[in-house]
Amino acid sequence: MSNILKLFLVSSFLCICGFIACSQAPKPIPKWEDPVVPGGSQGNEGNHNNPKNNEILSSTDMVLIYGGGHHRSPYSWSKDMMKDYVVYTDKSNKSHWLFDSFLLLEFMDPAVNGGPGKTLVTGYKYKGSYMQSANKDDWGRLIDYYCSKDSGAGAIDKAVGDARVLLGEPASARTIVVCIPEPITWLYSATHSGGTAYWGEINGEQLDFSNRTDRVRACKWYVDKVVEKFKAMKYKNIKLAGFYWVAEQSGDTKDMLFDLAAYINSNNYSFNWIPYYRAAGYADWRSYGFNFAYLQPNYFFNKDVPYERLNSACAEAELAGMDMELEFDDNALVRYGRGYKLRDYMKAFKEHGVWKSRRLAYYQGGWSLRSLKNSSDPQDNQLYHDFCDFVISRPIRDKHK
Repeated sequence: MSNILKLFLVSSFLCICGFIACSQAPKPIPKWEDPVVPGGSQGNEGNHNNPKNNEILSSTDMVLIYGGGHHRSPYSWSKDMMKDYVVYTDKSNKSHWLFDSFLLLEFMDPAVNGGPGKTLVTGYKYKGSYMQSANKDDWGRLIDYYCSKDSGAGAIDKAVGDARVLLGEPASARTIVVCIPEPITWLYSATHSGGTAYWGEINGEQLDFSNRTDRVRACKWYVDKVVEKFKAMKYKNIKLAGFYWVAEQSGDTKDMLFDLAAYINSNNYSFNWIPYYRAAGYADWRSYGFNFAYLQPNYFFNKDVPYERLNSACAEAELAGMDMELEFDDNALVRYGRGYKLRDYMKAFKEHGVWKSRRLAYYQGGWSLRSLKNSSDPQDNQLYHDFCDFVISRPIRDKHK
């Protein structure tokens, strides 16, 4: 074969390969200047099954509400507590809808105040001590806590009901997202001891969490029970919109997530995740089957973490096609001196276009939004108003207030 003919054949082969590669190139990740359309499904590109009629697809501002552990104070929620997350009244005494979605979650239920001393996520400690992994009874107790009449989702339902009288109908339903406990392999995860068949039975069959199928099966049981209990409560003002994976890194659960996501989506609920900054697998969230993923910058909690963390977190989230989490706790109060960090989040999210067009999740410690509101220091009150204005004035909410 002549050299000229060899060159021609090689060149032709490379051109054909290049054409095939280009024709099969994945869809580009949407840029943040492309706004999320309320009611649409942008951000789910590449997912195996997008919920079509689920209200969380149009939610823009999801607040994290922790509860279920006996170390929380107060242990139960009330309508009066939840109204501060449903309605914001500005300085001119005008009221506004505030958060449109509520993530109910917990990491542990320590052996205090009657708690069983269990963890819902691998690796969590309480006052320096590891706990046993939560079993079926513990999971069921969490469901009862969230799906109750006067606390949990019931308190939110009542607060939204009062707000509807005050403000009229919101542009879309107020929605609830419920955490799913991690099916931890070992009873004592820190030492890989105590056995793997500790969780309990389904239909008379003992589950063994060394088996991936059994771990998925337990989570499906949990999802079914939440849906069943939520429907039985007959809430009038809220809708169950989805589920949240409580483990903040992919860890040893990544092999089961896609099957769980498919089941959740098949029931028309969304699957959500909020990994910490550069957590294992954070950029692979779509491959695990999540519909939405919010990146934690983890800037607020350590005074030595520089402002540049916010810039890098925004850049990495955009590259991965993720939404973002804004974070603060009681350290934002004047007496603790970290309120400037909350203001930094608001500044950075505006500078990077997050505020304008991306979904946000809001970590606020236990009840730190109420701490700012009810503080006797006027600087705390001003920060409260500035934060709430940041939420309600987002352009993405124009059709979703």
